[in-house]
Amino acid sequence: MAHAREALLDAALAALVHRSWSAVRMADLAVDARVSRQTLYNEFGSKEGLARALVRREADAYLQGVRRLLADPAPPERNLLAVAEWTVARAATRPILRALLTGAWNERLPVPRPVRPGARPAPVPAQRRADEGPPAPGELVAATAACAGERWAAGCELAVRIALSHVVAPAPPVAAQCEEPESWSPMTPTMTRLIETILSVETTSPRKIIP
Repeated sequence: MAHAREALLDAALAALVHRSWSAVRMADLAVDARVSRQTLYNEFGSKEGLARALVRREADAYLQGVRRLLADPAPPERNLLAVAEWTVARAATRPILRALLTGAWNERLPVPRPVRPGARPAPVPAQRRADEGPPAPGELVAATAACAGERWAAGCELAVRIALSHVVAPAPPVAAQCEEPESWSPMTPTMTRLIETILSVETTSPRKIIP
């Protein structure tokens, strides 16, 4: 039933574009995903279970993208810059991911509530993992850094934290008279140079410790 599960999660994500989570109806999601309501409840157990699964999928997709960027054969420092830029761009278009990274949830989003104490484990393995709850912002940043391996973990964490500062307080828009080049990215040149400097210090320090 993996296809049905993904279809339901896609339907839930699409519904959030037009309405808040409190206004999303399970019956409508089943219709949009072309599955029965029974299948929906078999997969997620409840609307809260669906919320936990939706948030968990966002976290997993983000980390999968980080691993893909870090696996590129480019120099490691360039890969970390790509992760920082991608973090900014992804968070700008994915409200759930932005909330995961910053902890800034709002009433429009499916804030995942914990499973009730003593509740029976979900029959679907993927849901049992989702029911463990989403990572806190610090945990997600740590998991992102771990994707870079021990040598580059510190640099990766700093790159992501700088990117998150841009997510929380984005730079002002470019002046109207300044035309944006086709290669414009969400990271400002100043931030890019800062990350390059940090990585240079890390890779040249005998103790591999950033001062």
